[in-house]
Amino acid sequence: MAETAGPVAGCRIIRYPGGVAVLDMGGDPSPPPREFVQVSRTNEDWPDGVDLRLLRAAVEAAGEAILITTAELDEPGPIIVYANPAFARMTGYEAHEVIGRSPRFLQGPGTDRALLEGTRAALTAGNAFQGETLNYRKDGTAYMVEWLITPVRGPDERITHWVSAQRDVTDRRAFEDRQAMMVRELHHRVKNTLATVQAVLNATMRSAVSLPEFGRAFTGRIVSLARTHALITEDQAQVASFESLLRAELDPYSENSRITLRGPDLRLPSELAVPVGMALHELTTNALRHGALADPNGRVTVTWAVEDRSDDKWLAWVWKEHDGPPPSLPTREGFGMRLINRILAAQTGAEVDVAADPDGLRISIGLPVPNG
Repeated sequence: MAETAGPVAGCRIIRYPGGVAVLDMGGDPSPPPREFVQVSRTNEDWPDGVDLRLLRAAVEAAGEAILITTAELDEPGPIIVYANPAFARMTGYEAHEVIGRSPRFLQGPGTDRALLEGTRAALTAGNAFQGETLNYRKDGTAYMVEWLITPVRGPDERITHWVSAQRDVTDRRAFEDRQAMMVRELHHRVKNTLATVQAVLNATMRSAVSLPEFGRAFTGRIVSLARTHALITEDQAQVASFESLLRAELDPYSENSRITLRGPDLRLPSELAVPVGMALHELTTNALRHGALADPNGRVTVTWAVEDRSDDKWLAWVWKEHDGPPPSLPTREGFGMRLINRILAAQTGAEVDVAADPDGLRISIGLPVPNG
């Protein structure tokens, strides 16, 4: 056996009989006894055109974390013999803190044990293995790591070391989970929307007294439904503010301060925004045909607040019409009033009170909203 200085400070080349060269990666001599990373060579004229400085520079500069361990799989092995700077950046552990330890110390309660068993089975068979699981940084935070472990074999084809290339895929996994959730939400929403369109179609047909009235009412309701969905999909959290639902219906009639809106910022999830948006459309349509907005001097005021009731929060809003035609309660329950009195209550648990005040129609509605 012959020993010579390596091309990089802190490393050396050890040549064994038969032309096998071993590169000692060196490092701080204070850690536990170091292992050697074997580089298969059969030519005594090392390095024969291969500049070890370039090889080491490539590993040190790699964006992926790289661990090299000994071959034994039973505890206390495998033992880490090398960790590159990317591993330190990913985990918070410096190389001298991990050399001599088993990679198992990175595992924790969230680590997938079934995956670890599959990893061991593949490595025992001498195969490479690619997997993904949860590991833990030095500061205790969890991260999702993807790794590819490959064997390093000696001249006799026996495994001498494992090389593990690792990357932090926490952000990618979170993005994929969000995408999957959005696909499920979209599938659910499409089904609900089609059911809503069918219900609107059937109800409009029953309540319309003529074909032109049917066409006008059905088109208005579908356009309103589309506006609500547009507001929901434009928001990353898939919610719509109550004020934006109001403005989508009432802004076209806001000239001369005819519309007054007062209340806190409140976001409604899609399962509430859709029926609430439809109810606001029916209230607006009724005001245009029979109420305050049918008179040039008529006004509509909508006020709302969030109230605490037992363990729930409630959205309480009052639709109040002023200076319109003499108010009267409807003698026939059309789709709009049926939506407010029955469907809104059934879908959202709303409480509805309709009153014909001397100054105009007043509708008070309260419904439970999610906390936060």
